[in-house]
Amino acid sequence: MEKIIEIKPLEDYKLWIKFSDNKVALINVLPFINDGISKDLLDKKYFDKVSIDEFGGATWENGFDFCPNFLREIATKQ
Repeated sequence: MEKIIEIKPLEDYKLWIKFSDNKVALINVLPFINDGISKDLLDKKYFDKVSIDEFGGATWENGFDFCPNFLREIATKQ
């Protein structure tokens, strides 16, 4: 499993991600923001508080997260 080692929030709900194998990807997460706790991410200031959790995934303070395997799969399809 590849883990995220660096992450940066960008405009238009995109994340710049660097994985542990040095693969870099630009991933649009807007399609995954719906109701519930993901809706908090529509606030750009909140979205910008993304961090890396202990499992190497992307996470926010409210507990919403993306598994690194899921993000890696998206990056591979790009």
